[in-house]
Amino acid sequence: MEDYKSIARFVEDTEVLQDFARQGEASEEEVDLSYQQAIQQMEEVEFRLAMDKPEDALGCILEINAGAGGTESCDWSSMLLRMYTMWAEKSGFKVTELNRQDGDVAGIKSAELEIKGDYCYGMLKGENGVHRLVRVSPFNAQGKRMTSFSSVFVHPLIDDSIEVEVNPADLEWDTFRASGAGGQHVNKTESAVRVRHLPSGIVVECQQERSQHMNREKALIMLKSRLYEQELERRMAEREKVEAGKMKNEWGSQIRSYVLDDRRVKDHRTGYTNNNTDAVLNGDLDGFLKAWLLSRRQAEVVS
Repeated sequence: MEDYKSIARFVEDTEVLQDFARQGEASEEEVDLSYQQAIQQMEEVEFRLAMDKPEDALGCILEINAGAGGTESCDWSSMLLRMYTMWAEKSGFKVTELNRQDGDVAGIKSAELEIKGDYCYGMLKGENGVHRLVRVSPFNAQGKRMTSFSSVFVHPLIDDSIEVEVNPADLEWDTFRASGAGGQHVNKTESAVRVRHLPSGIVVECQQERSQHMNREKALIMLKSRLYEQELERRMAEREKVEAGKMKNEWGSQIRSYVLDDRRVKDHRTGYTNNNTDAVLNGDLDGFLKAWLLSRRQAEVVS
């Protein structure tokens, strides 16, 4: 109701200003400003209404995987990892790195982030897909323009409000030594864990904690989150609404292109473009997230 009243006030103020403008008592600039404020208020409410699924209110697990391209793609994946981490921190969310596999020369081959906060999954679910980078490569001696790909997957992070039953007999556990930064315990104890869910084939790794027991608990949460998302996708498919308006996660089917020398980041699904590439790579993603959610909601309303 407060949202409705606020929008109604903006619309009423715009109408009054328009009447004043006809009488020469207000400028066109004042009318335009009031109109834009009303539109902005309406879009903000539409944006929140676009996150109306039960899972939208949850946190999420964000997974990044380097595509073909060797060192260049690994470096691009680390840039995406930094971008999403900065976005989450600026948005007031809690970010934890669950798993990381460094590249042979630079960057990362893969990484998983746990991002906790209200409606985090709802905001980031549109990031699923392939992200394409075009730039003059710092790893190319000839200074050639290179294209790299990385895929991003976003899974809802289940909490106590959602029950997912997993039969222990369906789980196959492995332990291994953690890698990367982490102190003296790294590579000395087999604290990292890997679990495979035999019926679905889903494999999850976790090496965040020093304790193998804690890593097992975290890995089980990650597994349940993926199983929950799998069930959501099955239900959506039954209603013939799965992945509506979204491109497949395949190389060459990018959802967004980051062209650094042309100073342009463009989302190919919505057409939304930001020419401040530095700001985007520093976590300025809200424009892209809102544009996708609003376009998705408009498509659902029309259908």
